[in-house]
Amino acid sequence: MLERVNATGLTPSFRPLRIYWERLRRGDEIAHVLTLIFASTVIGVTALLVYQLWIQSALSRQKFGWAFFATRVWDPVGGQFGALPFLYGTVVTSAIALLLAVPLGLGTAIFLSEFSAKRISDALAFLVDLLAAVPSVIYGLLGIFVLAPLLRVWVEPVLRSQFGFLPFFRGPAYGVGFLAAGLTLAIMVVPFIVSVSREVLISVPREQREAALALGATRWETISRAVVPFAKTGILGSVFLALARALGETMAVTMVIGNDPKISASLFAPGYSIAAVIANEFTEATGSLYLSALIELGLVLFLLTFVLNGLARLLVLATAQRGGLLE
Repeated sequence: MLERVNATGLTPSFRPLRIYWERLRRGDEIAHVLTLIFASTVIGVTALLVYQLWIQSALSRQKFGWAFFATRVWDPVGGQFGALPFLYGTVVTSAIALLLAVPLGLGTAIFLSEFSAKRISDALAFLVDLLAAVPSVIYGLLGIFVLAPLLRVWVEPVLRSQFGFLPFFRGPAYGVGFLAAGLTLAIMVVPFIVSVSREVLISVPREQREAALALGATRWETISRAVVPFAKTGILGSVFLALARALGETMAVTMVIGNDPKISASLFAPGYSIAAVIANEFTEATGSLYLSALIELGLVLFLLTFVLNGLARLLVLATAQRGGLLE
């Protein structure tokens, strides 16, 4: 039985091929395939990175198991490796950074988005973006030559004399240590909090402000009770982005933290972080177990930053979508 020929001269079975050929000739399918390859490459690189970290850390995971994260000893000569000092140093320095950077960054973002003139806001926002682009080694040099001497001579002795009854402010003042690393990280992550929080606050619908002002609220009451609560999800996302940056920072922390794998309650004491120990000791790792332990630390750090960045993006996107629905 012969197939019926349509007006174009093609049988119905060949019509999909003709449509595909037309799209291919216009470039639609080529663009679709190329962009799909590019997107798949990003996913593939990420998956390959996780796979390699997982495989290369197998020896350490099999020998130490979960005890790897609860052991204080880091002895390459004796073949004993524990990640607890590095986890502690990473958490402490990141916590100090957030305690200092969040109020400063959020206050700056509120000023730029709500109080300053647009010309001034744009100029200051440009400077904030420039600070975010400064290489971390520059911040490390700032910490060594400016921050560490200042802490050793002025800040830490005063804190010890006034708050020495607390375990956080005891011991000799070295200048380098947890406090110096936390302050350096705070300076580094403030631009991220300012930039993201400013964009989130600007995206709050105008109606949100006008409704509060119409009810008799002052300018500050409008900001504190209507604008900031509406944008709190996105602001929290900026904090998570800053935390991810603080957790993964390497060079600046390595230069000012002291690089001593010990756990101390004093913020004046030197310590170590995950990124710093990997940077310092990876080239010196002579044994397979030593190398595997460092790679396992890298795997933990990668997963932490990956999860925090993903969560931050979702929070910022949620705030942007809320603003779009109300406009």
